[in-house]
Amino acid sequence: MDQPASTPVFAGIDVAKDRLDVHLRPSGQTFAVPRNGAGIEHLLGRLRDTPPALVVMEATGGFELTVAAAIAGAGLPLAVVNPRQIRDFARATGRLAKTDRLDAEVIALFAERIRPEPRSVPDADAQALAELVARRRQIIEMIGMEHNRRRQARARHVVRTIEATLRVLEAQLTQIDDDIDGAIRDTPAWRAADDLLQSVPGIGPVASRTLIAEMSELGQVDRRAAAALVGVAPFNRDSGQSRGHRAIAGGRTSVRNTLFMATLSAVRWNPVLRAHYQQLLQRGRPKKVALIACLRRLLTILNAIIKAQRPWQNA
Repeated sequence: MDQPASTPVFAGIDVAKDRLDVHLRPSGQTFAVPRNGAGIEHLLGRLRDTPPALVVMEATGGFELTVAAAIAGAGLPLAVVNPRQIRDFARATGRLAKTDRLDAEVIALFAERIRPEPRSVPDADAQALAELVARRRQIIEMIGMEHNRRRQARARHVVRTIEATLRVLEAQLTQIDDDIDGAIRDTPAWRAADDLLQSVPGIGPVASRTLIAEMSELGQVDRRAAAALVGVAPFNRDSGQSRGHRAIAGGRTSVRNTLFMATLSAVRWNPVLRAHYQQLLQRGRPKKVALIACLRRLLTILNAIIKAQRPWQNA
C-alpha cells in the first residue's frame, strides 16, 4: 500500500559482489538488481519514483563505491556506514538471522531509526588517492614482515629470495611515493592543503597525505566531530554512582595510527604540544594518556588551519 506523501522513505541497500538487495521503509517494498550498469540504472529509477529521505549502505571493501557514486550523482541523500554499526544494531533489535534480503531490511530500519548524517562521496580522483595511500601502507607492512623473516632465515637461498622480494617492494614504495606526490602536486586544492598541513611542526608528508586522502572532512566539521571520526574522542562508562574509565574507541584506524606517530614528533618539536604534554605529565597523567590528549590537540589545530586556510604561526 502506498504511503502518504508526507511519510519519509528510507532505503537500505545490501551490496554483494554481483547483486544489490534493496528494502524500503516504511512500505516494506523489496527488490534486487544486478550490480552492473543496467542494474544500477534500474535502482536509480526506482529510487527517483519514491525519493527517499535517506539511503544507507555498508562500506563493503570497495563493492559499494560505484553504487555510492551513482546514488550521490543522482542527488539522493546517502550515508555509507561502518558494517559494525549495522551488526550492533541488528543484535540490539534481536535480528540474528542473516541473508542478503534480511540485511537490506536491517539497513533500512537502521536508516529510519538512527538516521546517520548523509555525507558526500569522494570523487574518482579522491578515491584513487586513497587507494594509493592505502597501498603504500600495505607495502610498508610487507617490507617490515620481510625484514623480520630476513633476520630469522639461515639458508642462503632463502635469504636471497627475501632480499629479492625486498628490492621489488622498495622499488614499488619509491614509485608509489612518486605517484602520491604527483597526484597532490597536480591538484591545486590538495597542494594547498598539503602546504598548510606541513606548516605545522610534527606533520610531515606521510601524515599530511594520509589526512588529505582519508580525512576529507577536515576543516568542514567541528573539533568534536573530527575527534570522533578519527576515534580519539573519549567515551563515558558511567552507571549510577559509578564513574568508569574514559577510553577512546572506533574511528579511522589508519588516520589515528598515522597521527599518533606524528604526535610523537610533535611533542618534541612543536612548542604548543610540547608544553601541553609536559603539563599533563606534571599533573600525573600516564604517558599514553598524555599522548592521546596531545593527538586530539594536534587534530584540533590541523582542523582549524584547514578551516581558516592559514598556515601555522609560531607564537
